[in-house]
Amino acid sequence: MEKFDIGVIGLGVMGRNLALNIERNGFSAAGFDLDEKRRKSSAEAFRGKRISVAGTVGEFAGALKTPKKVLLMVPAGRAVDEVIQDLKPSLARGDVLIDGGNSLFSDTERRCRGLKAEGILYVGTGVSGGEEGALRGPSIMPGGNPDAWPLVKPILQAIAARVEDGTPCCEWIGDGGAGHFVKMVHNGIEYGDMQMICEAYFLMERLLGLGAEEMADIFDGWNRTELNSYLIEITGRILAKRDPETGKPMIDVILDTAGQKGTGKWTSQTALDLGVPAPTIAEAVFSRTLSAIREERVSASGRLSGPASVPAPEPHEFTEKIRRALYVSKICSYAQGFALLRAASVEYGWNLSFGSVALLWRAGCIIRAQFLGKIKEAFDRKPDLPNLLLDPYFQSVLDTHQGAWRDVVATAVKAGIPMPAFSSAVSYYDAYRSARLPANLLQAQRDYFGAHTYERTDRPRGQFFHTDWTGGKT
Repeated sequence: MEKFDIGVIGLGVMGRNLALNIERNGFSAAGFDLDEKRRKSSAEAFRGKRISVAGTVGEFAGALKTPKKVLLMVPAGRAVDEVIQDLKPSLARGDVLIDGGNSLFSDTERRCRGLKAEGILYVGTGVSGGEEGALRGPSIMPGGNPDAWPLVKPILQAIAARVEDGTPCCEWIGDGGAGHFVKMVHNGIEYGDMQMICEAYFLMERLLGLGAEEMADIFDGWNRTELNSYLIEITGRILAKRDPETGKPMIDVILDTAGQKGTGKWTSQTALDLGVPAPTIAEAVFSRTLSAIREERVSASGRLSGPASVPAPEPHEFTEKIRRALYVSKICSYAQGFALLRAASVEYGWNLSFGSVALLWRAGCIIRAQFLGKIKEAFDRKPDLPNLLLDPYFQSVLDTHQGAWRDVVATAVKAGIPMPAFSSAVSYYDAYRSARLPANLLQAQRDYFGAHTYERTDRPRGQFFHTDWTGGKT
Protein backbone atom coordinates (compact mmCIF):
# COMPACT_ATOMS: atom_id res chain seq x y z
CA MET A 1 0.00 0.00 0.00
CA GLU A 2 1.37 3.41 -0.99
CA LYS A 3 2.32 5.69 1.89
CA PHE A 4 1.65 9.41 1.51
CA ASP A 5 3.84 12.40 2.39
CA ILE A 6 1.19 14.34 4.29
CA GLY A 7 -2.47 14.08 5.25
CA VAL A 8 -5.19 16.73 5.07
CA ILE A 9 -8.22 16.53 7.36
CA GLY A 10 -11.08 18.81 6.33
CA LEU A 11 -11.85 18.72 2.62
CA GLY A 12 -13.82 21.93 2.32
CA VAL A 13 -12.72 24.39 -0.35
CA MET A 14 -9.52 25.42 1.48
CA GLY A 15 -8.48 21.88 2.46
CA ARG A 16 -9.21 20.47 -0.97
CA ASN A 17 -7.31 23.23 -2.76
CA LEU A 18 -4.32 22.87 -0.43
CA ALA A 19 -4.25 19.14 -1.15
CA LEU A 20 -4.21 19.88 -4.88
CA ASN A 21 -1.47 22.46 -4.33
CA ILE A 22 0.59 19.93 -2.37
CA GLU A 23 0.26 17.32 -5.12
CA ARG A 24 1.08 19.78 -7.90
CA ASN A 25 4.33 20.61 -6.10
CA GLY A 26 5.56 17.04 -6.04
CA PHE A 27 4.20 15.60 -2.81
CA SER A 28 1.56 12.94 -2.28
CA ALA A 29 -1.37 13.44 0.08
CA ALA A 30 -4.06 11.49 1.89
CA GLY A 31 -7.35 13.22 2.65
CA PHE A 32 -10.20 12.71 5.09
CA ASP A 33 -13.45 14.45 6.02
CA LEU A 34 -16.24 13.38 8.36
CA ASP A 35 -18.76 14.36 5.69
CA GLU A 36 -19.30 11.50 3.23
CA LYS A 37 -20.43 13.83 0.43
CA ARG A 38 -17.22 15.81 0.73
CA ARG A 39 -15.18 12.62 0.65
CA LYS A 40 -16.91 11.53 -2.56
CA SER A 41 -16.68 14.91 -4.30
CA SER A 42 -13.04 15.25 -3.25
CA ALA A 43 -12.20 11.78 -4.54
CA GLU A 44 -13.65 12.83 -7.89
CA ALA A 45 -11.64 16.08 -7.88
CA PHE A 46 -8.46 14.14 -7.04
CA ARG A 47 -8.93 11.52 -9.76
CA GLY A 48 -5.64 10.81 -11.56
CA LYS A 49 -3.55 12.56 -8.90
CA ARG A 50 -1.38 11.27 -6.07
CA ILE A 51 -4.09 12.07 -3.53
CA SER A 52 -6.16 9.41 -1.82
CA VAL A 53 -9.34 9.90 0.22
CA ALA A 54 -9.70 7.62 3.25
CA GLY A 55 -12.99 6.39 4.65
CA THR A 56 -12.00 6.44 8.33
CA VAL A 57 -9.54 8.25 10.59
CA GLY A 58 -7.69 4.98 11.21
CA GLU A 59 -7.37 4.26 7.49
CA PHE A 60 -6.24 7.85 6.93
CA ALA A 61 -3.53 7.74 9.61
CA GLY A 62 -2.33 4.33 8.45
CA ALA A 63 -1.73 5.68 4.94
CA LEU A 64 0.88 8.22 6.07
CA LYS A 65 4.66 7.96 6.02
CA THR A 66 6.51 8.08 9.33
CA PRO A 67 6.83 10.55 10.99
CA LYS A 68 3.23 11.31 10.17
CA LYS A 69 2.40 14.84 9.11
CA VAL A 70 -1.25 15.92 9.29
CA LEU A 71 -2.69 19.28 8.21
CA LEU A 72 -5.99 20.15 9.92
CA MET A 73 -8.29 22.41 7.90
CA VAL A 74 -11.31 22.45 10.20
CA PRO A 75 -13.20 25.32 11.87
CA ALA A 76 -11.44 26.96 14.81
CA GLY A 77 -12.45 26.09 18.34
CA ARG A 78 -13.95 22.85 19.61
CA ALA A 79 -13.69 21.11 16.24
CA VAL A 80 -9.88 21.28 16.36
CA ASP A 81 -9.77 19.70 19.83
CA GLU A 82 -12.19 16.98 18.75
CA VAL A 83 -10.12 16.06 15.69
CA ILE A 84 -6.95 15.98 17.80
CA GLN A 85 -8.60 13.58 20.24
CA ASP A 86 -9.78 11.37 17.38
CA LEU A 87 -6.29 11.31 15.86
CA LYS A 88 -4.16 10.81 18.97
CA PRO A 89 -4.61 7.02 19.19
CA SER A 90 -3.12 6.77 15.69
CA LEU A 91 -0.15 9.06 16.37
CA ALA A 92 3.28 8.35 17.86
CA ARG A 93 6.06 10.44 19.34
CA GLY A 94 7.64 12.64 16.68
CA ASP A 95 4.50 12.89 14.53
CA VAL A 96 3.40 16.38 13.46
CA LEU A 97 -0.02 18.04 13.67
CA ILE A 98 -0.50 21.30 11.77
CA ASP A 99 -3.56 23.47 12.46
CA GLY A 100 -4.06 25.56 9.31
CA GLY A 101 -7.30 27.22 10.43
CA ASN A 102 -7.89 30.58 12.07
CA SER A 103 -7.42 29.36 15.64
CA LEU A 104 -7.06 31.80 18.51
CA PHE A 105 -3.36 31.96 19.36
CA SER A 106 -3.95 31.17 23.05
CA ASP A 107 -5.70 27.93 22.02
CA THR A 108 -2.64 27.07 19.94
CA GLU A 109 -0.37 27.77 22.93
CA ARG A 110 -2.45 25.38 25.03
CA ARG A 111 -2.48 22.62 22.41
CA CYS A 112 1.23 23.00 21.75
CA ARG A 113 2.06 22.57 25.44
CA GLY A 114 -0.29 19.63 25.94
CA LEU A 115 0.86 17.69 22.89
CA LYS A 116 4.55 18.38 23.58
CA ALA A 117 4.18 16.41 26.83
CA GLU A 118 3.01 13.45 24.72
CA GLY A 119 5.81 13.81 22.19
CA ILE A 120 3.57 15.09 19.37
CA LEU A 121 4.93 18.13 17.51
CA TYR A 122 2.20 20.76 17.12
CA VAL A 123 2.23 23.61 14.61
CA GLY A 124 -0.28 26.46 14.44
CA THR A 125 -0.01 28.09 11.04
CA GLY A 126 -1.83 31.01 9.52
CA VAL A 127 -2.85 30.49 5.90
CA SER A 128 -4.00 33.53 3.93
CA GLY A 129 -5.09 33.89 0.34
CA GLY A 130 -8.59 32.50 0.17
CA GLU A 131 -9.62 29.74 -2.23
CA GLU A 132 -7.34 30.83 -5.06
CA GLY A 133 -4.38 31.31 -2.75
CA ALA A 134 -4.81 27.85 -1.27
CA LEU A 135 -4.68 26.39 -4.77
CA ARG A 136 -2.01 28.58 -6.37
CA GLY A 137 0.12 29.67 -3.42
CA PRO A 138 -0.94 31.25 -0.12
CA SER A 139 0.99 33.20 2.48
CA ILE A 140 1.84 30.72 5.24
CA MET A 141 2.76 31.74 8.81
CA PRO A 142 3.87 28.70 10.85
CA GLY A 143 4.67 28.67 14.56
CA GLY A 144 4.55 26.19 17.42
CA ASN A 145 7.01 23.44 18.35
CA PRO A 146 10.28 24.33 16.55
CA ASP A 147 11.26 20.67 16.29
CA ALA A 148 8.47 20.31 13.71
CA TRP A 149 9.83 22.95 11.32
CA PRO A 150 12.52 20.85 9.58
CA LEU A 151 9.91 18.16 8.96
CA VAL A 152 7.25 20.38 7.38
CA LYS A 153 9.39 23.15 5.87
CA PRO A 154 9.93 21.49 2.45
CA ILE A 155 6.20 21.01 1.89
CA LEU A 156 4.98 24.35 3.29
CA GLN A 157 7.57 26.42 1.44
CA ALA A 158 6.93 24.51 -1.79
CA ILE A 159 3.20 25.34 -1.78
CA ALA A 160 3.55 28.96 -0.62
CA ALA A 161 3.33 32.07 -2.77
CA ARG A 162 6.62 33.66 -3.83
CA VAL A 163 7.78 37.24 -4.22
CA GLU A 164 9.56 38.52 -7.32
CA ASP A 165 12.98 37.08 -6.41
CA GLY A 166 11.50 33.65 -5.71
CA THR A 167 11.53 33.87 -1.91
CA PRO A 168 8.63 31.84 -0.51
CA CYS A 169 6.04 33.64 1.60
CA CYS A 170 6.50 31.06 4.34
CA GLU A 171 9.02 31.20 7.16
CA TRP A 172 9.06 30.04 10.76
CA ILE A 173 7.48 32.71 12.96
CA GLY A 174 8.23 31.52 16.49
CA ASP A 175 7.24 29.27 19.35
CA GLY A 176 3.76 28.41 20.61
CA GLY A 177 0.99 30.57 19.20
CA ALA A 178 3.26 32.98 17.28
CA GLY A 179 2.10 31.88 13.83
CA HIS A 180 -1.58 32.18 14.62
CA PHE A 181 -0.96 35.51 16.38
CA VAL A 182 0.66 36.94 13.25
CA LYS A 183 -2.26 35.63 11.15
CA MET A 184 -4.71 37.22 13.60
CA VAL A 185 -3.00 40.60 13.25
CA HIS A 186 -2.93 40.12 9.47
CA ASN A 187 -6.72 39.72 9.58
CA GLY A 188 -7.12 42.76 11.84
CA ILE A 189 -5.14 44.83 9.35
CA GLU A 190 -7.27 43.31 6.59
CA TYR A 191 -10.39 44.61 8.38
CA GLY A 192 -8.85 48.08 8.44
CA ASP A 193 -7.83 47.97 4.77
CA MET A 194 -11.29 46.89 3.65
CA GLN A 195 -13.10 49.48 5.76
CA MET A 196 -10.89 52.32 4.50
CA ILE A 197 -11.45 51.30 0.88
CA CYS A 198 -15.19 51.23 1.57
CA GLU A 199 -15.01 54.74 3.02
CA ALA A 200 -13.18 56.01 -0.07
CA TYR A 201 -15.89 54.44 -2.26
CA PHE A 202 -18.66 55.91 -0.08
CA LEU A 203 -17.21 59.42 -0.30
CA MET A 204 -16.98 59.26 -4.07
CA GLU A 205 -20.52 57.94 -4.33
CA ARG A 206 -22.27 60.09 -1.71
CA LEU A 207 -20.30 63.34 -1.94
CA LEU A 208 -19.09 63.41 -5.53
CA GLY A 209 -22.02 61.53 -7.07
CA LEU A 210 -19.80 59.18 -9.07
CA GLY A 211 -21.22 56.02 -10.61
CA ALA A 212 -19.84 52.51 -10.23
CA GLU A 213 -18.13 52.45 -13.63
CA GLU A 214 -16.42 55.79 -12.98
CA MET A 215 -15.20 54.53 -9.62
CA ALA A 216 -14.00 51.27 -11.18
CA ASP A 217 -11.74 53.31 -13.47
CA ILE A 218 -10.50 55.34 -10.50
CA PHE A 219 -9.58 52.25 -8.49
CA ASP A 220 -7.86 50.77 -11.54
CA GLY A 221 -5.80 53.95 -11.73
CA TRP A 222 -5.02 53.85 -8.01
CA ASN A 223 -3.71 50.32 -8.45
CA ARG A 224 -0.92 51.78 -10.58
CA THR A 225 0.21 54.01 -7.68
CA GLU A 226 1.67 53.30 -4.24
CA LEU A 227 -1.78 51.89 -3.35
CA ASN A 228 -1.12 48.89 -5.62
CA SER A 229 -2.63 45.89 -3.83
CA TYR A 230 -4.91 42.91 -4.17
CA LEU A 231 -7.80 44.65 -2.39
CA ILE A 232 -7.60 47.77 -4.58
CA GLU A 233 -7.43 45.54 -7.66
CA ILE A 234 -10.53 43.50 -6.80
CA THR A 235 -12.43 46.64 -5.77
CA GLY A 236 -12.04 47.95 -9.31
CA ARG A 237 -13.31 44.63 -10.68
CA ILE A 238 -16.25 44.57 -8.25
CA LEU A 239 -17.35 48.07 -9.23
CA ALA A 240 -17.16 47.18 -12.93
CA LYS A 241 -19.35 44.07 -12.56
CA ARG A 242 -23.02 44.21 -13.57
CA ASP A 243 -25.87 42.12 -12.19
CA PRO A 244 -27.05 39.74 -14.95
CA GLU A 245 -30.62 39.82 -13.59
CA THR A 246 -31.18 43.58 -13.46
CA GLY A 247 -28.37 45.06 -15.53
CA LYS A 248 -27.52 47.32 -12.60
CA PRO A 249 -24.02 47.61 -11.16
CA MET A 250 -23.58 44.55 -8.94
CA ILE A 251 -22.53 46.75 -6.02
CA ASP A 252 -25.94 48.47 -6.08
CA VAL A 253 -27.91 45.25 -5.48
CA ILE A 254 -25.82 43.99 -2.54
CA LEU A 255 -27.29 44.64 0.91
CA ASP A 256 -25.17 46.86 3.16
CA THR A 257 -24.69 44.40 6.05
CA ALA A 258 -21.24 42.89 6.58
CA GLY A 259 -20.31 39.60 8.20
CA GLN A 260 -17.25 38.62 10.20
CA LYS A 261 -15.66 35.49 11.63
CA GLY A 262 -14.02 36.93 14.75
CA THR A 263 -10.34 37.45 13.98
CA GLY A 264 -10.72 41.23 13.77
CA LYS A 265 -12.47 41.19 17.14
CA TRP A 266 -9.66 39.05 18.59
CA THR A 267 -7.10 41.55 17.30
CA SER A 268 -8.88 44.42 19.04
CA GLN A 269 -9.37 42.46 22.26
CA THR A 270 -5.71 41.43 22.31
CA ALA A 271 -4.62 45.02 21.70
CA LEU A 272 -6.60 46.04 24.77
CA ASP A 273 -5.09 43.18 26.77
CA LEU A 274 -1.55 44.21 25.82
CA GLY A 275 -2.21 47.94 26.22
CA VAL A 276 -1.51 48.75 22.55
CA PRO A 277 -3.59 51.49 20.88
CA ALA A 278 -5.17 50.06 17.72
CA PRO A 279 -8.23 52.30 17.22
CA THR A 280 -8.41 52.10 13.43
CA ILE A 281 -8.58 48.31 13.46
CA ALA A 282 -11.19 48.44 16.25
CA GLU A 283 -13.27 50.98 14.31
CA ALA A 284 -13.24 48.65 11.31
CA VAL A 285 -14.64 45.88 13.50
CA PHE A 286 -17.30 48.19 14.98
CA SER A 287 -18.24 49.34 11.48
CA ARG A 288 -19.19 45.77 10.60
CA THR A 289 -21.25 45.38 13.77
CA LEU A 290 -22.98 48.71 13.08
CA SER A 291 -23.75 47.62 9.53
CA ALA A 292 -25.45 44.51 10.93
CA ILE A 293 -28.16 46.49 12.76
CA ARG A 294 -29.63 47.58 9.45
CA GLU A 295 -33.27 47.77 10.57
CA GLU A 296 -32.33 50.19 13.36
CA ARG A 297 -30.28 52.29 10.96
CA VAL A 298 -33.09 52.47 8.43
CA SER A 299 -35.51 53.51 11.15
CA ALA A 300 -33.09 56.09 12.55
CA SER A 301 -32.48 57.54 9.08
CA GLY A 302 -36.08 58.73 9.02
CA ARG A 303 -35.90 60.34 12.47
CA LEU A 304 -32.40 61.74 13.02
CA SER A 305 -31.31 64.81 11.10
CA GLY A 306 -27.89 65.52 9.70
CA PRO A 307 -26.14 68.66 8.43
CA ALA A 308 -27.40 70.79 5.59
CA SER A 309 -26.10 69.67 2.23
CA VAL A 310 -22.66 70.97 1.32
CA PRO A 311 -21.44 71.87 -2.18
CA ALA A 312 -19.70 68.96 -3.86
CA PRO A 313 -15.96 69.55 -4.34
CA GLU A 314 -14.39 69.43 -7.79
CA PRO A 315 -14.35 65.65 -8.48
CA HIS A 316 -10.89 65.20 -10.00
CA GLU A 317 -9.07 67.23 -7.36
CA PHE A 318 -11.00 65.74 -4.45
CA THR A 319 -10.58 62.18 -5.72
CA GLU A 320 -6.83 62.68 -5.56
CA LYS A 321 -7.23 63.91 -1.98
CA ILE A 322 -9.20 60.76 -1.15
CA ARG A 323 -6.41 58.64 -2.62
CA ARG A 324 -3.85 60.36 -0.42
CA ALA A 325 -6.10 60.09 2.62
CA LEU A 326 -6.51 56.37 1.97
CA TYR A 327 -2.76 55.85 1.77
CA VAL A 328 -1.89 57.65 5.00
CA SER A 329 -4.81 56.08 6.86
CA LYS A 330 -3.47 52.72 5.68
CA ILE A 331 -0.03 53.62 7.05
CA CYS A 332 -1.55 54.37 10.46
CA SER A 333 -3.50 51.11 10.48
CA TYR A 334 -0.40 49.06 9.68
CA ALA A 335 1.57 51.02 12.27
CA GLN A 336 -0.98 49.89 14.86
CA GLY A 337 -0.77 46.28 13.68
CA PHE A 338 3.03 46.16 13.82
CA ALA A 339 3.04 47.89 17.22
CA LEU A 340 0.79 45.06 18.42
CA LEU A 341 3.20 42.47 16.98
CA ARG A 342 6.07 44.24 18.75
CA ALA A 343 4.28 44.17 22.12
CA ALA A 344 3.34 40.50 21.73
CA SER A 345 6.90 39.58 20.77
CA VAL A 346 8.12 41.06 24.06
CA GLU A 347 5.24 39.69 26.14
CA TYR A 348 5.54 36.12 24.87
CA GLY A 349 9.28 36.00 24.12
CA TRP A 350 8.78 35.27 20.43
CA ASN A 351 11.58 37.50 19.06
CA LEU A 352 9.57 38.22 15.92
CA SER A 353 11.32 39.54 12.82
CA PHE A 354 8.98 42.30 11.63
CA GLY A 355 10.68 42.71 8.25
CA SER A 356 10.24 38.98 7.65
CA VAL A 357 6.55 39.23 8.57
CA ALA A 358 6.11 42.03 6.02
CA LEU A 359 7.83 39.82 3.42
CA LEU A 360 5.45 36.94 4.18
CA TRP A 361 2.55 39.25 3.31
CA ARG A 362 4.04 40.49 0.01
CA ALA A 363 2.32 37.75 -2.03
CA GLY A 364 -0.44 35.19 -1.72
CA CYS A 365 -2.39 36.80 1.12
CA ILE A 366 -5.40 39.13 1.12
CA ILE A 367 -3.45 42.23 2.22
CA ARG A 368 -0.64 41.67 -0.29
CA ALA A 369 0.51 45.06 -1.50
CA GLN A 370 3.45 46.91 -3.01
CA PHE A 371 3.50 49.04 0.13
CA LEU A 372 4.65 46.07 2.27
CA GLY A 373 8.06 46.35 0.63
CA LYS A 374 8.38 49.78 2.24
CA ILE A 375 7.59 48.24 5.63
CA LYS A 376 10.30 45.61 5.17
CA GLU A 377 12.77 48.34 4.21
CA ALA A 378 11.80 50.31 7.34
CA PHE A 379 12.62 47.36 9.62
CA ASP A 380 15.76 46.57 7.62
CA ARG A 381 16.92 50.11 8.39
CA LYS A 382 15.97 49.89 12.06
CA PRO A 383 14.94 46.43 13.38
CA ASP A 384 13.90 47.91 16.75
CA LEU A 385 11.76 50.65 15.19
CA PRO A 386 9.05 51.36 17.81
CA ASN A 387 6.46 52.60 15.31
CA LEU A 388 6.26 52.78 11.51
CA LEU A 389 5.29 56.45 11.74
CA LEU A 390 8.87 57.21 12.84
CA ASP A 391 10.48 55.72 9.73
CA PRO A 392 11.81 58.45 7.39
CA TYR A 393 9.85 57.20 4.37
CA PHE A 394 6.51 57.04 6.15
CA GLN A 395 7.18 60.30 7.97
CA SER A 396 7.74 62.05 4.63
CA VAL A 397 4.53 60.60 3.17
CA LEU A 398 2.52 61.80 6.18
CA ASP A 399 4.11 65.24 5.94
CA THR A 400 3.21 65.45 2.25
CA HIS A 401 -0.30 63.99 2.36
CA GLN A 402 -1.74 65.11 5.68
CA GLY A 403 -3.23 68.32 4.30
CA ALA A 404 -5.37 66.33 1.86
CA TRP A 405 -6.14 63.77 4.58
CA ARG A 406 -7.44 66.40 7.00
CA ASP A 407 -9.46 68.09 4.26
CA VAL A 408 -11.13 64.80 3.35
CA VAL A 409 -12.06 63.98 6.95
CA ALA A 410 -13.29 67.51 7.67
CA THR A 411 -15.37 67.58 4.48
CA ALA A 412 -16.91 64.21 5.32
CA VAL A 413 -17.85 65.41 8.82
CA LYS A 414 -19.44 68.57 7.41
CA ALA A 415 -21.39 66.47 4.92
CA GLY A 416 -22.51 63.94 7.55
CA ILE A 417 -20.81 61.00 5.82
CA PRO A 418 -19.42 58.46 8.31
CA MET A 419 -15.67 57.92 8.03
CA PRO A 420 -14.76 55.96 11.20
CA ALA A 421 -11.50 54.47 9.93
CA PHE A 422 -10.21 57.64 8.26
CA SER A 423 -11.18 59.71 11.32
CA SER A 424 -9.64 57.34 13.86
CA ALA A 425 -6.43 57.19 11.83
CA VAL A 426 -6.12 61.00 11.94
CA SER A 427 -6.77 61.00 15.69
CA TYR A 428 -4.22 58.22 16.22
CA TYR A 429 -1.59 60.18 14.29
CA ASP A 430 -2.32 63.40 16.17
CA ALA A 431 -2.29 61.64 19.55
CA TYR A 432 0.96 59.79 18.78
CA ARG A 433 2.72 63.01 17.79
CA SER A 434 1.43 64.94 20.83
CA ALA A 435 3.96 65.64 23.58
CA ARG A 436 1.04 66.45 25.88
CA LEU A 437 -2.43 64.88 26.07
CA PRO A 438 -5.40 65.64 28.36
CA ALA A 439 -4.75 62.50 30.40
CA ASN A 440 -3.58 64.73 33.25
CA LEU A 441 -7.21 65.76 33.83
CA LEU A 442 -8.33 62.15 33.47
CA GLN A 443 -5.84 61.05 36.12
CA ALA A 444 -6.99 63.85 38.42
CA GLN A 445 -10.57 62.63 38.00
CA ARG A 446 -9.50 59.08 38.87
CA ASP A 447 -7.69 60.32 41.93
CA TYR A 448 -10.68 62.43 42.98
CA PHE A 449 -13.24 59.61 43.00
CA GLY A 450 -11.02 56.61 43.59
CA ALA A 451 -7.73 57.76 45.13
CA HIS A 452 -5.88 56.16 42.21
CA THR A 453 -2.93 58.62 42.63
CA TYR A 454 -0.97 60.45 39.92
CA GLU A 455 2.57 61.38 38.93
CA ARG A 456 3.74 65.00 38.95
CA THR A 457 5.43 66.96 36.18
CA ASP A 458 7.97 68.39 38.66
CA ARG A 459 9.05 65.08 40.23
CA PRO A 460 10.86 62.00 38.85
CA ARG A 461 8.77 59.35 37.12
CA GLY A 462 7.66 56.49 39.35
CA GLN A 463 6.69 58.66 42.33
CA PHE A 464 2.94 58.72 43.00
CA PHE A 465 0.85 61.29 44.86
CA HIS A 466 -2.69 61.69 46.11
CA THR A 467 -4.67 64.89 46.74
CA ASP A 468 -7.50 65.35 49.20
CA TRP A 469 -9.66 67.14 46.65
CA THR A 470 -12.31 68.19 49.16
CA GLY A 471 -9.93 69.33 51.89
CA GLY A 472 -6.23 69.79 52.51
CA LYS A 473 -3.48 68.42 50.30
CA THR A 474 -1.70 65.20 51.37
